[in-house]
Amino acid sequence: MVVLVVLVVSYLLGSISFGYLVAKYWKGIDIRQFGSGNIGTTNVFRTLGPTAGVMVFLGDFLKGAAGAWLGLWAGTEWIGVLAGFAAMAGHSYPVFLNFKGGKVIATGVGVLFALDYTVALLALVIFALILFLYRYVSLASIIAAGSVPVLLIAFREPIPYIVFGLIGASFAIYKHKANIQRLRTGTEPRIGRK
Repeated sequence: MVVLVVLVVSYLLGSISFGYLVAKYWKGIDIRQFGSGNIGTTNVFRTLGPTAGVMVFLGDFLKGAAGAWLGLWAGTEWIGVLAGFAAMAGHSYPVFLNFKGGKVIATGVGVLFALDYTVALLALVIFALILFLYRYVSLASIIAAGSVPVLLIAFREPIPYIVFGLIGASFAIYKHKANIQRLRTGTEPRIGRK
């Protein structure tokens, strides 16, 4: 019963769409009607600027971390991973926005930080390096996500965390399928362009 409550709470935490809320209550707009239409950090950053983007990133990061921490507090490493997945599912399919959400990168980093902050920080370094070199947020996100299971295996982390890395990275990359197509055709916007 406790595990079920934890998973539901983690999903509901994940369903809090900070991109939507920041745009709505700070600028009075529906972020889904601007830019890419996504509620995530990148679209908010491009549409409303860096301050709003950072606010959204931190909100999405913290709800992922909170979900995983709640699971770890309530049970085993497996429960922590499942609660993290629940938070990510909430972000990607939020009940409050008709199940149309974001791409789980910031929320996933939050979950990973709760499970293993060293790997999370290394993944962020990889993200920053790729972004600096190529200026594609999507490419940086995809490569950083793909590095997570490799890093978890290299650091000999527990099996539940490695499973999280494999499934979480696969899901994050899947959510970028439209970006991958645009990268292939050369139509993906670089950072700094609206």
